[in-house]
Amino acid sequence: MSQSAVVDKDAAGVGERQYHIAIAPGEVSSVALLPGDPFRVPLVAEFLTDVKTVAHNREHMTMTGWYKGRHITATSTGMGCPSTAIAVEELIRVGVTSFIRVGSSAGLQPGVKPGDLLVSEGALRNDGTTAAYAHHGFPAVPDLQIALTLAEVARELTAGTPAAVHSGINASDDAFYAETPEWIAELNRLGVLNVEMESAALYVVARLRGVRSGMICSTSSNLIDGTSLYSGVKEALKEGWMRSIEAALETAVRLEL
Repeated sequence: MSQSAVVDKDAAGVGERQYHIAIAPGEVSSVALLPGDPFRVPLVAEFLTDVKTVAHNREHMTMTGWYKGRHITATSTGMGCPSTAIAVEELIRVGVTSFIRVGSSAGLQPGVKPGDLLVSEGALRNDGTTAAYAHHGFPAVPDLQIALTLAEVARELTAGTPAAVHSGINASDDAFYAETPEWIAELNRLGVLNVEMESAALYVVARLRGVRSGMICSTSSNLIDGTSLYSGVKEALKEGWMRSIEAALETAVRLEL
């Protein structure tokens, strides 16, 4: 086999409409909010004006609009690091330079309750995707200024409400139903604040590609106090989603992302 015939995925498709997210250069803004669920993209759009649906292909729905003078993109990543890495890679190709994940995450420490906001300071890489990108010791960390601003805005938005804001290290797992009580207890012992499934890929890809990223999540449950997704938490979770979206949008404005 000729070496020249081997496809270089870093070069294939550059400057074209992207295969998975179905977006072409010029169709999105420089900052993208990243929910996991495509049905949460319209929740972002509720805060925007002049909203346009750009594409919906596979798990990736994209809408754009305006918030306080900033052009904003919202694209769903789907669940897990593999689809997140694809979405981030392709969004970078079409012009996005800053990412803020707005998602759901399970608490792992006492006092974290459904609807609370969780600001990530870094991710424990318990996934397979980032191992394909970087040495196992390479840190998965957000942009410091984005993380600090998310926390600041989140505290402002929750002042006077029952919701609290927590900042710390989260875990990114690959297998939702493989999170055993033993693994949950180990994460708790390590002081890990929460667990979700996407941020490790977001952080590592963003760092390697020279762009900025951060994450703010709504607490969906608390795995050490017996509060699961089946514990009637949906209303609190949605309130947290909306606050996390607003915090991300305000961060985009303050930092001129």
